[in-house]
Amino acid sequence: MRKSLFKWHAYSALIAMLPLLIISITGSILVFKVEIDSLLRPEHMRVDVPPHTQRQSLDTLMQNVLTKHTGYELGGWELFDDKQRSDAGYLIKHGTDEWSKIYVNQYSGQLLSTPQNMQHYITDWLLELHYSFLWHVKGASIAFVSALMMLFLGISGMLLYRRFWVKLFTMRFNAVKRILFSDIHKFVGITASPILLVVAFTGAYWNISGIIHEVTEHADGEHFHIVAPLHSPDISFEALRVSSAEQIASYRANYLAMPHEPDRDITFYGEVDNKNLFSSEYSSIVKFDKTTGELLEKTDIRDAGMLHVIVDSFRKLHFGYFGGLFTRILWCIMGLMPVILGVTGLYLFWQRQRQQLSAKRNRQQLATS
Repeated sequence: MRKSLFKWHAYSALIAMLPLLIISITGSILVFKVEIDSLLRPEHMRVDVPPHTQRQSLDTLMQNVLTKHTGYELGGWELFDDKQRSDAGYLIKHGTDEWSKIYVNQYSGQLLSTPQNMQHYITDWLLELHYSFLWHVKGASIAFVSALMMLFLGISGMLLYRRFWVKLFTMRFNAVKRILFSDIHKFVGITASPILLVVAFTGAYWNISGIIHEVTEHADGEHFHIVAPLHSPDISFEALRVSSAEQIASYRANYLAMPHEPDRDITFYGEVDNKNLFSSEYSSIVKFDKTTGELLEKTDIRDAGMLHVIVDSFRKLHFGYFGGLFTRILWCIMGLMPVILGVTGLYLFWQRQRQQLSAKRNRQQLATS
């Protein structure tokens, strides 16, 4: 049984090595996506205003964007009010399914950028590479399978090397390279597996969720192409934002999802004061009718069912920001461990293949002598 598991572990690693290396490297970089964007593009990402400065009305900000960029409709709006980070609007070009992003100073109304497609900036390109290998649903399917294989590799590795816990911090540095690489492979695998399993599971969930949505919503291959607003012109999004804060105690809206398809309404995703360390900034939801502005439903994470709480925790668990800078650094480092596992594992596989080939030749020579 152990021999078969070892063989499956080795061949699975070979098959999944390249996609897992791409996922691990890009994922480690993306842990600090906001910081990288702020360093590379401070003129887009940063605002600098006095502490008591008030945000402009959402209606004013949104109308300003649409007036200066005709031929687009808004698909979403990312809201910030920390006096440091700018808002981001998500635009959809009329008659297409092309999304763009634009940065806006929410305090002055100034447009900080022009609309750029969702892969224009380096970290956005890396995010798409991380999620789908730049190949949309087909790429997301490959990423999903890769995540499942990472789960298998992590579990099988812990089963194969479970006795390594006894000598967890023993590293035979003076041994031959094969033994040293074996020790490194086991040590890194055992120590990194708990975090890698969490990252793989949450990533697999998001991939399969996106795939299912795409298949069920667009099974015929057709996409709805917006050419005009799907909400009533009488709707005030600023009034709805204020109303959302009244619907749930301590609620703060962080993202507005616009009705960009016929079956969608106006949805605010936000956060509340919560003792749960893993609740995300989009954990609580308030939804309004796109025609009348009437409240349709609300979800307070503090009163939500267990499934909603668990799924919401995936965001912080995947990117590791539930514990501040320390856990983010830890996630970044652990995310790179598949690179070490890949190098050491490939070397060990190559050594075993050489040994097996040498043994086979020796048997053949003995048989013919």
